Amino acid sequence: MLQTMTKPAKLSNNPMYRFLLVLTISSTMGLQAWRTLFDNFSVRVVGLDGSHIGVIQSVREIPGFLALLVVFVMLLIREHRISSLSIVTLGVGVAITGLFPSFVGLIGTTLIMSLGFHYYETTNQSLTLQYFDKKTSPLVFGRLRGIGAASNIAIGALIFLLAPHLSFSRLYLLLGGIIAAAGIWSLTRNPTRQDIPAQRKKMILRSRYWLYYFLTFMAGARRQIFVAFAVFLLVKKFGFTVQEITVLFIINNVVNYFLSPMIGKAIVRFGERKVLSTEYFSLIFVFLAYAVAESKLLVAFLYIADHIFFNFAMAIRTFFQKIGDPRDVAPSMAVGFTINHIGAVVLPVMGGLLWMIDYRIPFLVGAGLSLISLLAVQLITGQVKRAAKYGA
Repeated sequence: MLQTMTKPAKLSNNPMYRFLLVLTISSTMGLQAWRTLFDNFSVRVVGLDGSHIGVIQSVREIPGFLALLVVFVMLLIREHRISSLSIVTLGVGVAITGLFPSFVGLIGTTLIMSLGFHYYETTNQSLTLQYFDKKTSPLVFGRLRGIGAASNIAIGALIFLLAPHLSFSRLYLLLGGIIAAAGIWSLTRNPTRQDIPAQRKKMILRSRYWLYYFLTFMAGARRQIFVAFAVFLLVKKFGFTVQEITVLFIINNVVNYFLSPMIGKAIVRFGERKVLSTEYFSLIFVFLAYAVAESKLLVAFLYIADHIFFNFAMAIRTFFQKIGDPRDVAPSMAVGFTINHIGAVVLPVMGGLLWMIDYRIPFLVGAGLSLISLLAVQLITGQVKRAAKYGA
């Protein structure tokens, strides 16, 4: 398997690392800006309720559900160019969000923003696994997440300072414009190498990847319960303001700036099974605590804890790198992203309806899904051994 054997100390000299660094910062900043403003914008300006939020969050995941189509886009456009164009699309989607303050308007702008975000995430994961070896890719994932968190601190501080002085529409325009500009810059770069295994440009579904598919599906289902309803809970039940949400985001990113690189190192040292077991075991209690919490301080802590454990999910991708054919990376990341979003398209709508019955129900479901994942992840060691024995 030909891959770039890059020592961690020299990552900054790698063109692909620098390319992904700029685009990952842009992607995380764009999503963070959209998230920071969305709940307050949707509640205070548009006047939406839980059922509306569920629909919009489901719509937001449709591009992720269709991520497998990136395989066919690769027939026309090189993968790193897709990454650049995705960031431009993300920036445009964020920029125009405030110009359409209605339920239908939010659906449209959310689709545009989400298309850019999800297609970048698909190609980002693929390029990282292609260009960095099994010992280095966890470190790259960890570093990119950490630096992305640091960038979010900056944009969070900017929103905190500007929110009292600028309207939602102007905030969205400013922040989205910055993201789109970074994507345009990246179109002038070419970080590719010639010694990378050629990727199959068709959909790949292999029975030996079944555990990767299952863990990816479960991760998407659990994650959407958090994304759709955790912050909404903070705003609706506990009355968090846009400034308080922004402070919470900043604290979260300070923590993750330091912890994300450590998680990457933990994957290398302890392996995917132990890291993912820690995540799933912890999330059981996080979701249960959301369901019963009555303290504003407690739910703020739970939000930060949830984000920390979410970063452990990078181990699912490095697990695939250990069992997969190097030529299957790009199509498998695309298919995996679609599988990840099967539940994501349906669960927010269902969760929104369940929320109307009792807001605790979606979080109890999240705890159950975490338990199932904890049991499934114990099979990772056997899968890796079989792949090493018979060859990926």
